[in-house]
Amino acid sequence: MSQGTWRWLIAFILFCLLFGAARLTEVDLGRLAQNTPKIGLWVSRIFPPYDGFRNPPNGEEFAGYVRNGLITVAIASVGTATASVLAFVPSVLAARTLTPSNFIFYPVRWFLNMLRGIDSFIFAIFFVAAVGLGPFAGVLGVTFHTWGSMAKLYAENLENIEMAPMMALEASGVSRPRALIYALLPDALPSFISTTLFVWELNVRLSVALGVVGAGGIGQDVKNAIDLLNFPHLGALLLIILIMVTVIDQISTRLRQALRT
Repeated sequence: MSQGTWRWLIAFILFCLLFGAARLTEVDLGRLAQNTPKIGLWVSRIFPPYDGFRNPPNGEEFAGYVRNGLITVAIASVGTATASVLAFVPSVLAARTLTPSNFIFYPVRWFLNMLRGIDSFIFAIFFVAAVGLGPFAGVLGVTFHTWGSMAKLYAENLENIEMAPMMALEASGVSRPRALIYALLPDALPSFISTTLFVWELNVRLSVALGVVGAGGIGQDVKNAIDLLNFPHLGALLLIILIMVTVIDQISTRLRQALRT
């Protein structure tokens, strides 16, 4: 069978899989088109926020929204920072270039896959049961899922680094941990920081959703506004979230660009 035939066959198989997935997920574009006006009705109620600011929030209420927005950023920041520290050792063990032993490599990879496979949302639900409602459960949820994701990304960064300087130090009698710290880590650090900043951006958005399960932050205000059908306040909250995420994205992007120069 020619290479061109193989490509068409693979494309056909992928199309069949995608079509089957669409049937399983009950994709119905006709129903979407029919009910699109309902979406427009919700949007018309959400914007402009606070009925065009004819009914603005009082100072205490607005301060509470801002505080919860900062809590959301704090959840993402503490969770990401903690996960980045926890991820370093597993990333070394999960890098094939640094861990030739399958008895170490595969169990570490399986452990990291388990952490990545369980979403932060699920972790947060369990931790709400363990430590109660509040941002601490959100921090733990973000930490455990990000731990697995970050370690895998760190491991891939390590596998792409030139091993010659580290091997030279080991050949001169330097222990493997010291060679790793002095020869490999300096080269890997910019990639580690860039990866961490990118994951932090994602976790800020994720931490908004964690408020739905009682993990605190501005997501809890969003849930309350939806439950009460308080559309003007919901519009204001979405505006605050949009500003917050945009600022975080800009900070992260600028820092990552600085690392490349």
